[in-house]
Formats: sequence, C-alpha cells, structure tokens
Amino acid sequence: MDSVLGIADILLPVAIVGVIAVFVVVRMIQKTNKGTLGKKKTKEAQNVLDSLIPLGMIFGAAAAVFLGIFFPASLLSNIGLGAGIGLLCGYFAYEIHSRKGGSHS
Repeated sequence: MDSVLGIADILLPVAIVGVIAVFVVVRMIQKTNKGTLGKKKTKEAQNVLDSLIPLGMIFGAAAAVFLGIFFPASLLSNIGLGAGIGLLCGYFAYEIHSRKGGSHS
C-alpha cells in the first residue's frame, strides 16, 4: 500500500501538468488554424502579449519554490506543478489580453 501511494505521489503531478500542457497546446493550435491568434498593432504590445505564457510559467515555478519552503513536498514536484499552473494562468492572461482593444492594441 505504501508503494502505491509513493507511485501516486510521483505520477499525479506529471499527469496534472500533462493535461494542462495538452489543453494549452490544443487551444493554441485551434486558434492558429482559425486565424484568431491575438495580434496587436505595435511591436511592443505584441511582445508583451507573446511573453505572457512564459512569464506565467516562470512566476508559477518561483511561487512553487517559495511555497515549497513552508510545505513538506518534493521540490521537483512543486516546481513542475507551479510551472504547469503558471502555464495555465499565462494562457488565460493571453486570452484576456488578446481580446482587449484600446489605444495600445
């Protein structure tokens, strides 16, 4: 029974992050095929839009390391989960920011 829980502790974060990554990649492929990827008028605004997903992953991993100091879990699992959750948050920020109009878009 103990080995089953150990295996679950290892595979659950990998499965969660895998599902998140597949979701984001499939959604981005669908947006590319439809031609509805976010496009901004200025190069600076486009750079901000394009950097939201990687920045989400960086901040997610950093937050996971910080939380890993206080909670007893594997640091590697924390970093993986943090990056996966950051990927999802970065994708949602990308969606929100790409839909916003205004003078900078």
